[in-house]
Amino acid sequence: MKRIILVLVCSANLIFINAQKHEFLNPPKFSDADLSKGKSLLDENAPAEILYKSVHYRIDISTGDLHKEYVYRIKIYNKDKAEDWLNVEVPLYKNNNDQETLNKFKAFTYNLESGNVVPIKVEKSSKYKSKESKNTTVTKFAFPNVKDGSVLEYQYEVLTPFAFLYTIPEVLIELDTPSLYTEYILDTPINILYNINYTGSLAPKYREIADRTLYGAQYKTYRFGFENLKGFKTEKFVRNDRNFRTKISAELNSTNFNELKLYSSSWEQIRKRLYDHEDFGGELKKSKLAKDNMPAGISEMKTDMEKANAIFAYVQKTFTWNKDRGIYTEDGIKKLIDTKVGNAAEINLFLVLLLREANIKADPLVISTVDNGMINLVSPNVTNTNFVLAAVETAGGIQTYDATSKQSSMNELPLRDWNEYGILLSRDKAVQLRMTNTKPGNTFLTINAKINEDGSVSGAYSDKDTGVFAMYVKDNYDENPDKYKKQYKENFAVDFTGIDSKVLENGEFESTMKFSSTDMIDKIGKKMIINPMLFLNKNSNEFDQVEERKYPIDFGAASTKVKKVILEIPEGYTVEEIPKSKKIVTEDKEIEYSYVVEQKGNKLEVTATTKVASPDYPKEYYPAFKQIWGVASKHENQVISLVKKS
Repeated sequence: MKRIILVLVCSANLIFINAQKHEFLNPPKFSDADLSKGKSLLDENAPAEILYKSVHYRIDISTGDLHKEYVYRIKIYNKDKAEDWLNVEVPLYKNNNDQETLNKFKAFTYNLESGNVVPIKVEKSSKYKSKESKNTTVTKFAFPNVKDGSVLEYQYEVLTPFAFLYTIPEVLIELDTPSLYTEYILDTPINILYNINYTGSLAPKYREIADRTLYGAQYKTYRFGFENLKGFKTEKFVRNDRNFRTKISAELNSTNFNELKLYSSSWEQIRKRLYDHEDFGGELKKSKLAKDNMPAGISEMKTDMEKANAIFAYVQKTFTWNKDRGIYTEDGIKKLIDTKVGNAAEINLFLVLLLREANIKADPLVISTVDNGMINLVSPNVTNTNFVLAAVETAGGIQTYDATSKQSSMNELPLRDWNEYGILLSRDKAVQLRMTNTKPGNTFLTINAKINEDGSVSGAYSDKDTGVFAMYVKDNYDENPDKYKKQYKENFAVDFTGIDSKVLENGEFESTMKFSSTDMIDKIGKKMIINPMLFLNKNSNEFDQVEERKYPIDFGAASTKVKKVILEIPEGYTVEEIPKSKKIVTEDKEIEYSYVVEQKGNKLEVTATTKVASPDYPKEYYPAFKQIWGVASKHENQVISLVKKS
């Protein structure tokens, strides 16, 4: 399918100094009027509004340290819907003996009480830390006494001792929350220069890129100011809308300390750096580990694909992913072999190592997972990637593997992996790959039920997923099994019992359960009126967007969804009229829906099938989806009358 993606990348030499005078790094004084403000003028329904936001990155010329300074002032209109702003989370990174530190933290809650402004300081007692990964801890603060109408204000600095970072952290300009003013500033000594990556559709009102004397030295400054930003409007069927938001990042271009060094990366330069890195290329040199741990019988296999699939199955079954992502190993492949647990890089780099030892042409494939955003092909940087896969070159093309998932197989990867592009890093070159998911994911929802004489309905329900959807559902189940099972009762308002969820031998994921209900039938005299789809009817059209569609429609996989209900009619009753069947399909056969009703003896079989042929579509397909989903909703809400014989 032809993809329509809005990506605007501006290099520094395309951005000009605004003629209009504007002062950056100048927070307005606190105004009592902000406390009495009843709603946002940018969006009257917004639960919160950014009054002022400043993100200032500054590189210290004497130490090379990066100072990350943040200032926020937030107006709360609806506390219950503004939970994201009621706590401050500050991630701090540690690498060997170097560690980021949190400095200059100040935070207040302001309330208006009896006409007076009452500030409440966020005390250190509200602070606590949680460890997110081996190298990252998150320091959290909670704002006290927040009410509808409160103003929250906080500022802090994070000192990063990792001199001359290849990439300055990305800043999202376009948030769900509207903003009266947002600014981004990067100040760097003129002998440490960066490329500015500006992605998105919103243009700053104020901008300045210039050489200036700052902090007693010559600096290059990049400054962008935005006014009256409306909140980003999310759309359904977009797996990561971060790809479409306005954001700014900076990548190291060059340093000049008596010698000019260019760092502006190509993928080829990144490939060389990774192969020189001890936690990437260094691990791929440990051939003895592969030789000593090669599964039995590989050398006797006849074809490379047979060998590759057997080695993959061994790694997949033997080792367990600890859920840590990244393209570098943390504890190394040796520790993985000993403990049988490791991060994504350890598992999939070991897979590459084993494949190479078996004389199979295999290489690492670095990607950015869906929730990490798309890889920026225009301005390559290694920090834009966060996962590594194994790739095998065959006569039929590149075959991909991800051994972190127990249910994956060749070219059948978890949904998180399918994110447009990957970079194949062989021993001698880097190649950009377009990654298209050709494997469908299917869903089968099946009800076997009986209508009882008293008007109740009871039976069994099965919810089965295959392929990428099975992997996705299994991840959700593993995260919180109780919450996963609870969703059935919450989504359908049916009394389910004996819920059993498990992975089947073929990798499919199925949940089975019993159910009963007294609310599905209306009894009127000798008649029973019921929707034969029971609780599987489509209650609404998910393609209900009124505004013009802006972004592509992204499902992640082609799919077939089959909803089948086998309904046993009670003895002594007949079906007064069978619902009408329906089939609708687009001219190009991309989208198809059918609704079929058949009576077989004392049983009524209803089957609703939706087929989507591709994993994603341009926004121009939205009306077609809206029409077909509307047809589905209409037909799945037909009812039947069961009449008792005289």
